[in-house]
Amino acid sequence: MIEGNSTEDKYEKLPRTLGFWGIWMLVVNGLIGAGIFGLPSGAAALAGEYSILIYGLCALLMLPVILCFAELGSYFRGTGGPIRWGTLAFGSFIGFQGGWLYYLARLISFSANTVLLTDSIAYFLPVAGEGAGRLTSIACICLGLAAVNVLGSLESIRSMTVFTLIKFAVLILLPVGGFILLGADVIPRFDSPLPSSSSLGSAALLLIYAFVGFEGAVVPAGEAKRPERDMPLGLLFGLAVVTVLYMLIQLVSQAAIPDLAATKTPLLDASAALFGSPGAVILMIGVAAAVVANLIGSMFSATRVTYALSLENALPSWFGKVHSRFLTPANSVVFFGISAFLLSAFGTFTVLAAITVLTRLFLYIMSCAAIPRLRPKFRSEGRFILKGGFVLPALGILACIWLMLQVSGQSIWMTGLFVTIGTGLYWLGKKQRNA
Repeated sequence: MIEGNSTEDKYEKLPRTLGFWGIWMLVVNGLIGAGIFGLPSGAAALAGEYSILIYGLCALLMLPVILCFAELGSYFRGTGGPIRWGTLAFGSFIGFQGGWLYYLARLISFSANTVLLTDSIAYFLPVAGEGAGRLTSIACICLGLAAVNVLGSLESIRSMTVFTLIKFAVLILLPVGGFILLGADVIPRFDSPLPSSSSLGSAALLLIYAFVGFEGAVVPAGEAKRPERDMPLGLLFGLAVVTVLYMLIQLVSQAAIPDLAATKTPLLDASAALFGSPGAVILMIGVAAAVVANLIGSMFSATRVTYALSLENALPSWFGKVHSRFLTPANSVVFFGISAFLLSAFGTFTVLAAITVLTRLFLYIMSCAAIPRLRPKFRSEGRFILKGGFVLPALGILACIWLMLQVSGQSIWMTGLFVTIGTGLYWLGKKQRNA
């Protein structure tokens, strides 16, 4: 394992082009995917007008975890994130499993969002949603985004910036327009009966989908100009902005659609109710922009995982090859693009999508538990060190355990299956290294 920052810089082959805003965009695009366009109705069904408070609860549950990632992100200047600190804290096996589960969650999430984007295209162009047209659409999305990622980090960030601006413009338009048109009716009265504890727990598990994905920002630390400063700032500012936006969207959706729990397209219906048919079209553009931005961020960070695992000799050296001209992990990008196309085309990922939260919770627990082991080695001037000793890492672990208790049995055994597959890959790689 590479410990010192100077040694990490020596082994890194990717140029440092990411500043604070690039990291922040990776955070917000990891958090804001397609979920927010469908979650408000599910939240309303489980928690009613109290659903806005569940968003705040989820942010508080994730805050200790994000703070732990902020501290860990300030330790390392090399690519890999959880792979690096998991390996250094607990050994190569745990580090590999952290990277494997993260990569798998990103790949499945990417495939799910690719299908959603294809469906959005089919809304305007029906031929893109059936047969050969569907396969062509999926191929264009997966391979097109792979090409953008191969061309360079700056190209990826610039593309993500454009779609992020479109996404935020559309998402901000909804609450701003709602407050202007509905006035005080947007504010809930909280006079209805409080939902049961089981309903509130289910609502928290549902909405936690909207608060995972931030971990993708710490993986490409080897391409960050000042990760020890920009990683903590990007993570915390990203969480704050996204939480406020989520709560405002929920408030306006509840006020615009009295029977919000009954709709399958809550933001589409809310936009249509507020702004008419043009509002629905604008929101569809926002859906497409949100998904594309999320896809770019997912591919950007996930491909750095296989690149980092290759540098650690946990995967074949082919994954660690850097393009001679574009200076990007081109082989890892191409592998991810082809894998995502196959998953999206055959649709098997839909059954697996729900387990991405559970795999991330395992990753979060490992990361929080790494701080007591790593802080003594990295405590120095310029690091982001949490106050209160190890209280926040402990709170992060407890929050993840509580969320795990809300997960279905199917998600548990499927995650166990993936851990078993990862274990097999690890031992196969170790056998090859020792041969």
